[in-house]
Amino acid sequence: MMRRTLWLSFLGIATLVVSACQGDFRPYATDATSMNPIAESYVKLVLAVGQHDPDYVDAYYGPPEWKTASERQKISLGDIRSQADSLIAQLRSAVPAAEDDEMVRLRHQYLRRQLEALVSRVRMLSGETLSFDEEAKALYDAVPPSHTEAEFQKVLARLEGELPGSGDLIDRYEAYKEDFVIPSDRLDAVFQAAIDACRERTVEHLTLPAEEKFRVEYVTDKSWSGYNWYQGGFRSVIQINTDLPIYIDRAIDLACHEGYPGHHVYNVLLERELVRDRGWVEASIYALFSPQSLIAEGTANFGIEIAFPGEERVAYEKDALFPLAGLAPDEAERYYRIVRLTEELSYAGNEAARRYLNGQIDRPQAADWLVRYAMMPRPRAEQRVQFIDQYRSYVINYNLGKDMVRDYVTAQGGTKDQLERRWEVFGRLLASPRLPSSLN
Repeated sequence: MMRRTLWLSFLGIATLVVSACQGDFRPYATDATSMNPIAESYVKLVLAVGQHDPDYVDAYYGPPEWKTASERQKISLGDIRSQADSLIAQLRSAVPAAEDDEMVRLRHQYLRRQLEALVSRVRMLSGETLSFDEEAKALYDAVPPSHTEAEFQKVLARLEGELPGSGDLIDRYEAYKEDFVIPSDRLDAVFQAAIDACRERTVEHLTLPAEEKFRVEYVTDKSWSGYNWYQGGFRSVIQINTDLPIYIDRAIDLACHEGYPGHHVYNVLLERELVRDRGWVEASIYALFSPQSLIAEGTANFGIEIAFPGEERVAYEKDALFPLAGLAPDEAERYYRIVRLTEELSYAGNEAARRYLNGQIDRPQAADWLVRYAMMPRPRAEQRVQFIDQYRSYVINYNLGKDMVRDYVTAQGGTKDQLERRWEVFGRLLASPRLPSSLN
């Protein structure tokens, strides 16, 4: 791992820019090693943006002196943008050939697209306003589809059939789900059992470092339901927000998504395969508002389906988690029919964010939309609007990311009836710098 000081890195960038202006600029060769100086500069620029945006650096386990230097110098947004533009120009000047090693090509694409997203985030921090779709494309390398109220109404009509009775559908839905809340005194036992089941299924197919592990913390007053804070050294801290009731389906969802084979495994494999084995320092930092997040969230959500294919999830929960939580196992099948219907409404959350961030509706109206079309109880809808306030178009990474990852894995032969191939493709994706635009 290269450990140059911050000022030397920036001096090197400036020298390249000056040389280019003087006409003697010689682009770097397109092999993996020659991209290392750009990768180092990229890491330092992400750290620099983090001084202006506390949410930007999601994880960092590179040289600690680089972080210290970024805190001490606090480079201006204008200088960050100028230096990022120079790095992008260097990457554009020497594109790997189609016959070059795929990982080298993916690395080149990754650095360029991550830097372009960094510039877009800097523009936003500098006061520029983008539409929801423009922001999603600029930051996450994907354009979210649009959906109409009529599409959601069709799903709601099917949900009406599962929840007959009088009164508003959301009220009937809330009343039904009350019987499936994990009691607070059983939450940790249920969650730990879910983690064990997810890990057992993951290590059957993916080889993980012997020292990998994470600890679980229960927190409050957050806009999210769960978060993985990767620490480096194959370790994570997973936080579970207990502000709102946690339903039985969330145990496997969170254990897979945040742990196995989701965020924890994703970061562990990146550290082992890219940082330690290849020396690619850019993988030691995770810029949250970047294309990497669509891959991270998409694989974390699709990983639930991979770990528990078909009806295996319901069977496992009926036998293990429902009894552990003190819930009635004989209602598991119907409960999951209803859960799967509400999952078809996930894109309603994107529509609420699109309209809200584009100024078409206000905050209360966004919550109303989520209650009506996403079947979110009022407190959860308000929490989601709080999430949108903080993370904006990031919401697309969960559902669109999942769909894009599923399509990619399936296209590579990882179909439902080819489980080993599915895990193989999924594992390679986790351990690579592949980005959304290369999933197509």
